[in-house]
Amino acid sequence: MPEERLARRIGLFDSTMVVMGGIVGSGIFVTPAIVASWTSTREEMIGAWIAGGGAALLGAFIYAGLSRRRPFAGGQYVYLREAYHPAVGFMYGWALLLVIQTGGMAVCAMTFGRYFRQLAGIAVADGVLAALGIGILTVVNCLGVGAGARVQSALMVLKIVAITALIAAGLAGAPSAAPETVKGGTSFAAALVPVLFSYGGFQTACFVAGEMKDPGRDLPRALVTGVLGVIALYVGVAFACDRVLGKAALEHSTAPAMDVATRVFGARGAALIGAGVAVSSLGFLSQSILTAPRVYFAMAEDGAFLRGLARVHPRTRAPVAAIALQGAVAIALALAGTYEVRGGDRLHLLRARGLVPLRVPGARRAHLDARTSADDAALHRGMRRGGDLHLRARSGARPDRPGVDAGGPSRLPAVAEER
Repeated sequence: MPEERLARRIGLFDSTMVVMGGIVGSGIFVTPAIVASWTSTREEMIGAWIAGGGAALLGAFIYAGLSRRRPFAGGQYVYLREAYHPAVGFMYGWALLLVIQTGGMAVCAMTFGRYFRQLAGIAVADGVLAALGIGILTVVNCLGVGAGARVQSALMVLKIVAITALIAAGLAGAPSAAPETVKGGTSFAAALVPVLFSYGGFQTACFVAGEMKDPGRDLPRALVTGVLGVIALYVGVAFACDRVLGKAALEHSTAPAMDVATRVFGARGAALIGAGVAVSSLGFLSQSILTAPRVYFAMAEDGAFLRGLARVHPRTRAPVAAIALQGAVAIALALAGTYEVRGGDRLHLLRARGLVPLRVPGARRAHLDARTSADDAALHRGMRRGGDLHLRARSGARPDRPGVDAGGPSRLPAVAEER
């Protein structure tokens, strides 16, 4: 079988981290505000996150069954090829390379570059930092799937620590004293759109089934365990944000996680959340570089892609040609900058909100359009204030404003994510 040319070095723990890494990006630091704005009560808001998690868990069970039947490299490409027609898998693979995966990687890399630049206080363009991040992770994955999986697991553990710290801050901080009022003009179905978007991406773990030690056993367990873990994290974040900010303030926050951390820890909390967003973006990027090239490799083995992408390094047994091609396309998009400008924040807003206004009255659409414009403006203001806030935190000076509207970059989950 073609997948046996690859090295089977991914165990159960790394598989679970790959599942969680495919879901959790930087969007969870801002999405609770979007969900809150579409629900009438806090119980309904928490219910949306639980319901979305239930839907994701059902999807995990489906992919667990598919992975047991077809534990091969390529995952979803293999399922589409055999369930429908090779042409369907062919179109999916090319779309993954040219739009879905590399476009999302470029957006995530730009998010990482923007936050890292401000936290480190260096005068380097975001695109250069984004390209550097993609390049380093591409080289790491060319060294072998073991190295790539270890780096991905380490970054995912850091993401879990950052999100757990946010939840702990929400539980430890003083609860909001604002009374809750039932809000009208909401839609539970509309709230599920950003929730389901946030839970997407677990299926990408199936791409590396051909490099798992025991995919028939480990991959189904990793899918279910990973999704359950993400449900716990997401529900915890939503509860923490609502407890500290109150639902009314949460609805209007452009950076709820930043606001929670700032209220509990002050300016240093804002810097910690900024670091969390940077790590989350880098971790999602690492997961994408680890998983998606196996689709191009499998297609090349079938003769449905460039033949050279089926090459495996004789020592590391990694599909280095496929990894390098994806990295090159993502770097080109990041350096061009056009995708990030045209497709970054707007892409997430289109997916999280744009499908809903098509089905609501004109007045509501106008309100959403106005709020979207305000969010875009807050992006630029927040990024400028974010650097000042971090510098003041390091110097010990009291910031002029305790909040930082850094919602823009944290609204940039990659397509496989926030996803």
